[in-house]
Amino acid sequence: MITKVTSDYVINLIKNGKRFDARKMDEMRDLKIEYGISKNAEGSAKVTLGKTIVMAGVKLGLSTPYPDSPDEGVLTTSAEFLTIAAPEFEAGLPSEEAVELARVVDRGVREGHAIDLKKLCIKEKEKVWMVFLDILIINHDGNLIDAAGIAALAALSVAKMPNLVVEGDEYTIDREDMVEPLPLNDLPIPVTIRKNGNAHIVDTTAIEENAISGRLTVTTKANGNICAMQQGGTNAFTVEEINSIVAMSQKIGKEIREKHFK
Repeated sequence: MITKVTSDYVINLIKNGKRFDARKMDEMRDLKIEYGISKNAEGSAKVTLGKTIVMAGVKLGLSTPYPDSPDEGVLTTSAEFLTIAAPEFEAGLPSEEAVELARVVDRGVREGHAIDLKKLCIKEKEKVWMVFLDILIINHDGNLIDAAGIAALAALSVAKMPNLVVEGDEYTIDREDMVEPLPLNDLPIPVTIRKNGNAHIVDTTAIEENAISGRLTVTTKANGNICAMQQGGTNAFTVEEINSIVAMSQKIGKEIREKHFK
């Protein structure tokens, strides 16, 4: 948390068109993606966004499909805020913030059809692949949703399918020499923008987030279509503001795909 003096200082800067770290309102911090962080995961990546650090890992297992999607694989997403990431993070059950982050990332991947779940069907109504997407917050300096979403997509983009061994009605997994990529359709990128007065602020730091409550996350696909939205905080957004934020999200999402994903 920050003091009221610091919060007022941050707000006054924004009112004058400036930011605490001298960035422009629509300017992202430096983004770095590292792949292959975990040797035991089917795919993994670490995202560094300014001083925010998030890791994501992908693991695949066998499961039965849901009754309403008998020919589709299953996606499950979880997030953990490690106690080393920030003084306010505590050990124990996932916090409300961790649950919300996992849901926002999951919704973007799911509704953006990032994974071709039909290709993960082994036997309709009986056996499918389940994709476990795990997110770890290593260091918190703001904009965790975007960093987590990018890390998740990066891990998914390099994930390999385990080999499936079928003997009669028995299915076993062989993780040696995996070469087939996880079937992906798209890279839906989340972009979170916070509002203070008439200012719309991209990629907020932890100090800025403690001073500004209202936020809107817009996840867009490669073609620019919106696949998920999530509002947080107490500030309301007008239709005109939402349209402006959507346009900013589409622009930033495109830039991230072109610069950091093949």
